[in-house]
Amino acid sequence: MCRVVLYQPEIPQNTGNVARTCAATHTPLHLIEPLGFQLTDRYLRRAGLDYWPYVELHVHRTFSVFLEEIRPGRCVLFSTRGTVNYWDFSFRPDDCLVFGPETRGLPLELLEDERYPVVKIPLDKSRVRSLNLSTSVGIGLYEALRQLRLAPFDGC
Repeated sequence: MCRVVLYQPEIPQNTGNVARTCAATHTPLHLIEPLGFQLTDRYLRRAGLDYWPYVELHVHRTFSVFLEEIRPGRCVLFSTRGTVNYWDFSFRPDDCLVFGPETRGLPLELLEDERYPVVKIPLDKSRVRSLNLSTSVGIGLYEALRQLRLAPFDGC
C-alpha cells in the first residue's frame, strides 16, 4: 500500500486538502514534525471537512524516526530538482511518496541521498516556481495508483 508523507508541512489548509485526498484513496498520511501549525488548527480541520475519521494519520518526530517506525519499502521524493518525470517512474505498491514543505521543499541532504529516487512534476519555471502541495500530492498519488491499478475504493 502506498503512503503519503509530508515533510514538515507549513500550511494547514494544504495538509487538510491532502488529508481529504488520502481519505478518498484509502492512503495512510504521515506527517514529519515540526509542523507549521497545530493539528487542532481550524483551517486544517475545515480543509479536511468531515473526512478526518477516514484518514489513517501518523505523526513522527523526525524523518529518521519515521524510517525506523515504518520501515518503508522505498521513499520516492518529489521535488522540482528531480531529473525523472513522475510519469516515467515505475512506482511500487510499498512506496512512500514524500513531499517537502511549501516554502523550501525537501532538504538537500535527502535529495542527495542515493537511497531515494527523486521525481519531478514538470512545469514551466519561467512562469511558475512550483505547484501547490496538495495539487502535487494529488498528481503523484493518482499516478502511482494508476500504474499499480490500485483501486480498493472502486466506488467511482
